[in-house]
Amino acid sequence: MGNSATHGDKAIAVKGLRYGRGNELLVVDDWQLMPMQHWAIFATDSYSGSLLGRMLAADIQPDEGQICNLPARVGWVSLGLQQALLERELAKDELDYGSTVEALVLECCQDSAQLPALLQKVGLEPLRQRGFRQLSTGETRRVMLARALAMLPQLLILDDPYAGLDAEHQGSLSELLCEVAAHSQLLVITSRQEELPPCISHVALFNSEMLKSGQHVHKLSAPMSIEQWHSHPVMAQLNALSASRSDELLALMERQRHNAEAFDPLVEIKNGKVEYVSCLIFKGVNWRINAGQHWQVRGPNGCGKSTLLGLILGDHPQCYSNDITLFGRPRGSGESIWQIKQRIGIVSSALHLQYRVSCSALDVLLSGFYDSIGLYHKPTKPQVDLAKEWLAILHMNEFASTGFKQLDYGQQRLLLIGRALIKQPLLLILDEPYQGLDFINRTLVMRALEMIAEHHLSQLLYVSHHREDALPAIKNFVDFIKQDNGYSVEVSHRPNELAQRMPIP
Repeated sequence: MGNSATHGDKAIAVKGLRYGRGNELLVVDDWQLMPMQHWAIFATDSYSGSLLGRMLAADIQPDEGQICNLPARVGWVSLGLQQALLERELAKDELDYGSTVEALVLECCQDSAQLPALLQKVGLEPLRQRGFRQLSTGETRRVMLARALAMLPQLLILDDPYAGLDAEHQGSLSELLCEVAAHSQLLVITSRQEELPPCISHVALFNSEMLKSGQHVHKLSAPMSIEQWHSHPVMAQLNALSASRSDELLALMERQRHNAEAFDPLVEIKNGKVEYVSCLIFKGVNWRINAGQHWQVRGPNGCGKSTLLGLILGDHPQCYSNDITLFGRPRGSGESIWQIKQRIGIVSSALHLQYRVSCSALDVLLSGFYDSIGLYHKPTKPQVDLAKEWLAILHMNEFASTGFKQLDYGQQRLLLIGRALIKQPLLLILDEPYQGLDFINRTLVMRALEMIAEHHLSQLLYVSHHREDALPAIKNFVDFIKQDNGYSVEVSHRPNELAQRMPIP
């Protein structure tokens, strides 16, 4: 990795900062980041931490105030930046799979001689010649980290750094950050208490207040040492707030409950296999989703979890060469892709990437009734009324007319979750749904999913790498097992002991 000199003995100073958007106002009166202090901003109930991170990285400019003594080299990793790079690579029509991992990291290298060691440290050496668009979400995340580290940053800002990483790479990242902290200053923005690396010395929070004028002010007003953070009462307060909001969401879904068609099995795959000319992804998948069952798919980055979901959705080109029965009909027996998707709700990084239209937040929710990216039908009045109720539940009323692309990544993800839930689909597919969410919204969605499963409002097909995200209602598992050539799949039915030990907060 080499040495990256810090920016001397001057504190980074944020003074009189204001950033407004609609009725939301971010305020930082006076915040000092002393040399070699390593900070976390805990994202409680807003995306202010992400916005402040973007300002420190010079991605956006404040309306007022100043940020003094920023170092010359600031590394920046975020889901929004990852999304932007994916879109850039998609625009390169002349490349089949986009730029290689090696080329993308070299773009940012201060010292190309350090490239091999860097790729090894972030687990990308086996993937160095692979195209960016061939990578899984977790692998893409590691590319973003490598690009930031290749700059030899004096300040490294990481927004939701563990998002999309499997358990092995989460542990490796914590170790790597402690190593980086020896010569670079860290700022980690996270909504997960367990994701505070051991090297973090200070934590900051934003307090939120609604003014009589209707303006929502988010003010950085609670910087503290890590020792003070461990005894801070904020977690109990946040859990109580998210519990009341999840009850409201469930009540809304219960009022809209409808009688769906019954299929048993819902999905069946016999001897499923995906193979390319150069490699085998997985084989031997025999999987039956019976009526009323909820499932979690587990496995490391790049094993084929999203590919397996693509076979069900009909988004993968090999779905028609596999023996798949879906909602009582064999795949390829004359059903259209829209007939399939009208019974499915989906949240995934792939959908988030595809949703590049400029429609409003309200229209994003309405598009869930039509399974479209954007809104191309005239919705009914009951549909509009229900979408407005969902905006209120998600605390996004003020963004009803705001364009999807103008929202923060976390707000976009929350809307896409609402889009998947609004029609109460027979099958709800959730591939790492919490990426980018603040604590309250992540806990809100997690509680809601558990209640949806318990009340049989939809059947869940769920992917998450985080052990603490296990849902007690899910007792059926698909596990990807590494073989010499590709992966095999193990199907199991057993009590979710982890979830029983670690109940939803």
